[in-house]
Amino acid sequence: MGVMSYLLLLISVLMSVAFFTLMERKVLGYIHLRKGPNKVGLMGLFQPFADVIKLFGSESNFMMFMNMKLYIFIPLLSLMLMLLLWIVFFWFYGQIEFEFSLIYVLCISSLGVYVILGGGWSSNSKYALLGSFRGLAQVISYEVSLAMLLMGIIFFMGGYNLNSLFSFQSMYWNVWGILGFYGLWLVSCLAETNRSPFDLSEGESELVSGFNLEYGSYGFAMLFMSEYGNIIFMSMITSIMFFGQIGMFSSILLFNMYIYLLVRGTLVRYRYDKLMMMAWKVVLPLSIIFVGGLFLMKVCFFNWIWVKISI
Repeated sequence: MGVMSYLLLLISVLMSVAFFTLMERKVLGYIHLRKGPNKVGLMGLFQPFADVIKLFGSESNFMMFMNMKLYIFIPLLSLMLMLLLWIVFFWFYGQIEFEFSLIYVLCISSLGVYVILGGGWSSNSKYALLGSFRGLAQVISYEVSLAMLLMGIIFFMGGYNLNSLFSFQSMYWNVWGILGFYGLWLVSCLAETNRSPFDLSEGESELVSGFNLEYGSYGFAMLFMSEYGNIIFMSMITSIMFFGQIGMFSSILLFNMYIYLLVRGTLVRYRYDKLMMMAWKVVLPLSIIFVGGLFLMKVCFFNWIWVKISI
């Protein structure tokens, strides 16, 4: 039963990635005042499957001076890390229920920097290596603020697993009390997943395609699936952290996924020096202030409750 649960989870994640790409192309099409994919199948519903067949059927070129073993292993590692993140959702019988699931998410997401660095270095391409350096510095910088914000939520609710997030928000949503916290979290998630306007590791005008420049066929497909799987996962974590309602979960998840697409369609790419300056001089100090405020709020609230009970 446990193996079937994880197999069903794997299929669900890959299908979600496929239709999320279709949703992105449709939304960007309407933002640009044009129609998106509408030829393959009914209203373009089979376009993702046609793209997968085309990608896996294309040719892979291997350069002479590549670090071949690492070059082949990096796409597999990226897909494996993405799928390892999803096992924190305990939704069927026979699965592992994590007591410290949020700490586990933080640890696994931190390993994504090795995919960026290994992909650029093993390709033995100047543009790919420069893109990996950019992405590495960006992800490490914003990972600090992301960890601070996550620890602030953990301190505030007093638990490390997802069930405590749901039970803590049974009466009200966190987003109404800590709206600025939600904004900082979204900025950090956009930078952590290398999405617009923070997709500096893939600046086409400067780096051609970034750290995945030399990847094609199955390698590019795996990197692509891992990127969009991480986006959907971060949208789910955001929905649970700030809108912890099971009844409206699908609508809230689609709303948070739509934010990624809306930002990509409306905002231009940020300048790299300003991006790094914002990480250390704006986002991180504000994260520390918000975490300190949440800690003081909780201490004062529980002291007030204790005084009332004592009286």
